[in-house]
Amino acid sequence: MTTAAPAKIQYEAVIGLETHCQLSTQTKIFSSSSTEFGATPNTHIDPICLGMPGVLPVLNEKVLEYAVKAGLALNCTIAPYSKFDRKQYFYPDLPKNYQISQYDLPIAEHGWLEIELVGADGTPNRKRIGITRLHMEEDAGKLVHGGSDRLSGSTYSLVDYNRAGVPLIEIVSEPDLRSGQEAAEYAQEVRRIVRYLGVSDGNMQEGSLRCDVNISVRPVGREQFGTKVEIKNMNSFNAIQRAIEYEIDRQIQAIESGERILQETRLWEEGAQRTISMRIKEGSSDYRYFPEPDLVPVEVSPAQLDEWRSALPELPASRRHRYETQLGLSPYDARVLTDDRAIAEYFEATIAHAANSKQAANLIMGDISGYLNAEKRTIGDIALTPSSLAELVNLIEDNTISNKIAKDILPELLIQGGSAKELVERKGLIQISDTGALEAAIDEAITANPKELEQYRNGKTKLLGFFVGQVMKQTGGRADPKLTNQLLLEKLNSLA
Repeated sequence: MTTAAPAKIQYEAVIGLETHCQLSTQTKIFSSSSTEFGATPNTHIDPICLGMPGVLPVLNEKVLEYAVKAGLALNCTIAPYSKFDRKQYFYPDLPKNYQISQYDLPIAEHGWLEIELVGADGTPNRKRIGITRLHMEEDAGKLVHGGSDRLSGSTYSLVDYNRAGVPLIEIVSEPDLRSGQEAAEYAQEVRRIVRYLGVSDGNMQEGSLRCDVNISVRPVGREQFGTKVEIKNMNSFNAIQRAIEYEIDRQIQAIESGERILQETRLWEEGAQRTISMRIKEGSSDYRYFPEPDLVPVEVSPAQLDEWRSALPELPASRRHRYETQLGLSPYDARVLTDDRAIAEYFEATIAHAANSKQAANLIMGDISGYLNAEKRTIGDIALTPSSLAELVNLIEDNTISNKIAKDILPELLIQGGSAKELVERKGLIQISDTGALEAAIDEAITANPKELEQYRNGKTKLLGFFVGQVMKQTGGRADPKLTNQLLLEKLNSLA
């Protein structure tokens, strides 16, 4: 009698993200120094962000406004009363040796955002991810490691305090994510939201948006969480996904080999595509939080809250749903168009001039986006206005010009602007839809290509496309494609 092998344990990941967004204020959170990126090291500093004795911080009101707007956009409850705390932080990049943050009474709690993953069949899979809290805090400076002294040969580190005191919001998710793909999409949705609000540029390469991942694994069906590991040092959404996928595999292999998972902080090594241990993870008690004595509590009045709520724009998820349900766009098209607020508003301004939404979407996502990427420009830099794009779309829709002609003249419109209709008329590009003129061009194309005609007669019917191309060449691309196909097919079949 044989004994069946025990079933292999299936594991699932439990993932939460801590996302730090640098706010786009002109000055720091508690002082008047500039927040400009890329300045000469240690030039945007002052006694407050350097922690000089006797100085007092003053909260930047714009930081509070941006934090509340972000909290509202994330469906959080805004605290009518919150406070700042000192987080003991002994490290060279923060000269005070503590960070002013928020601990037990943050500005916003208990929210959510919706992520959307589009399947291979085009069907959107939507999932709501909980937001535990959003709080305000100051950033630390920046350390640059790895320098080498020419005389002694020893290595050293440099510190730039320009970033110390730059305002941040930290957004902490619930452990509702289950894969690297979901986590990367969550981080992208956070970036879309803060960009729509105008509270942060969300640029990961400049450190304006930084994500730390908390991840554990457990057998499927078990409620108890596994030991949590934090991963840092991921500078792209793709890196977030790859780091999580690696860490899931590492933890499962460790558990199955009897190794104990340590609660630690690990770094993602992009070159080696792996995580490495950095330090044993601190707990909240290690930071010795206590109320910040130099700052008064923060109170947000109902009137102020209503004013900031009324200033919120329509957010990406709402726009995606509306584009699908009201405009009939596919989930993919809706997702691409709403990724950037300026492009979404350009699209809506175009269809407000009675342009076909699908045709406008195709041009914006295709040739126009291609031009913007190639020239490293934004939608606000082009000369083509929404009304002129709508004019171009309508010329295609009423068969005045073909799609090919539209694509041919689009580069000139993008650079020089002007009326699409006037440009078509000036260049003599109006589409030929006269049956007699097309039949004459068809006869000429067939006569000039007897070899291909014979091949068509012998069953090589794919040569229909060749003859269409010949007619287009003769007419300078002005032949009505649909009518040309129809007339050509009739003519070729009559000669077969």
